[in-house]
Amino acid sequence: MGTIFVTGGAGFIGSNFIRLLLKRDPSVRVVCVSSLNFSGNRENLRGLSKKRLTLIKGSITDAALMARLIKKYKPEYAINFAAESHVDRSIYGGAEQFVRTNVLGTTVLMQALLRAPHLKKFLQVSTDEVYGALPLHGKKKFTEHSPLRPNSPYASSKAAADLIVRSFFVTYGLPAVITRCSNNYGPNQYPEKFIPYSVMRLVRGEPIAIYGDGLYVRDWVHVDDHCTALYAALIKGKPGEIYNVGSNDEVSNLALARRMLRYFNKDESSVVYVKDRPGHDRRYALDASKIKRELGWKPKHSLAKSFESVIGWYVQNPGWIRRALAHTGTTNTHIKKA
Repeated sequence: MGTIFVTGGAGFIGSNFIRLLLKRDPSVRVVCVSSLNFSGNRENLRGLSKKRLTLIKGSITDAALMARLIKKYKPEYAINFAAESHVDRSIYGGAEQFVRTNVLGTTVLMQALLRAPHLKKFLQVSTDEVYGALPLHGKKKFTEHSPLRPNSPYASSKAAADLIVRSFFVTYGLPAVITRCSNNYGPNQYPEKFIPYSVMRLVRGEPIAIYGDGLYVRDWVHVDDHCTALYAALIKGKPGEIYNVGSNDEVSNLALARRMLRYFNKDESSVVYVKDRPGHDRRYALDASKIKRELGWKPKHSLAKSFESVIGWYVQNPGWIRRALAHTGTTNTHIKKA
C-alpha cells in the first residue's frame, strides 16, 4: 500500500485502525498527524514500530503544515479521523471548535491532497448522526440515500464536512470515499463516552447517569469491526461512493446500563436519571447492506459476546483511564516536530 497519511490517528478509532494497518501489511508506512488534545492520546500508539509509524503533532486546520507534509511524504492513501466528536461539548461548550476542526480542517486537508501526485484514495470517516433521528419504534433504517438532517452542532459539522468531500470529488476528481458508522465501543475509548464513563463511575461506587428516560436506541459496532470496514472502503471502495457501517445491534442506553449493572452485581439504585440534553436523537440505525454486498465486509463481534470483555478491559486498566484523563500530549520521543 505504500505510504498512508492518517489525520487524527491517535484517537480511539484512528489508533485501532493504524494497528490494523501495520498488522495486515508489513510494507505499509503510516504518517499520523494528531493534535494530541484531550482525546488524541499518544499512549494509544505505544509499542508500534518507529520505523513504520511517524507521529507528528499538529492540527488539520494548519494549511501550511498539511501542504508541507503532503509534499514531503507523497501518500498513496489518506484517511481522516480528525474531528471534534462529543455531542455534549458541541451543545454546551460552543460549536465554533467543531466547525473549525470538522469543516475547515477537512477543507484544508482536501486542498492539500489535490497536490498529492500519487494519491489513489481518500477516506472520510463520518457518522450516522448526519442523517438525524429515526422513530423509536419501527424497523426503518438509514440508507446511503437518506437525506442529511443533522440535529446537533456536532452532527451538522460532520454533514458539512461530508458535503465538502463530495464537492472535491465532483469538482476536482479527488478519489474520495465516505463511510458513516454507528456508535463504536471497545478498549481505549476516551472516558467521556458512555460505556467507559459509566464503568468508571461504577468502579468508584457512583451511579450511572442516564439522560431523560434512557430509551435512546443506538446501533453498537465494535471498533475492530469498524476498522475492518474502513480498511475495505479504503482499498476497495469506489470513489464518490458512501458506505454505511452498522452491526444490527440496536440497544437502548438504559438496556446497556443494565448490562453493566449485572456485571458489577448492582441493581437499578445505581442509576440516576438526569435532565435530557437538547435535541437528543431518539434512534439511530443503519442499513449496511451496501458495504456487505459490494465490499464483502461483515461484523464479527456482537454486544452479547464481547461486551463483558470490553467492560473488563476498563476495570483492569484503571491506570490507562487516569493517564487518559490527565493527558496533555506535550512530550514524547516518538513524536516528530512539524
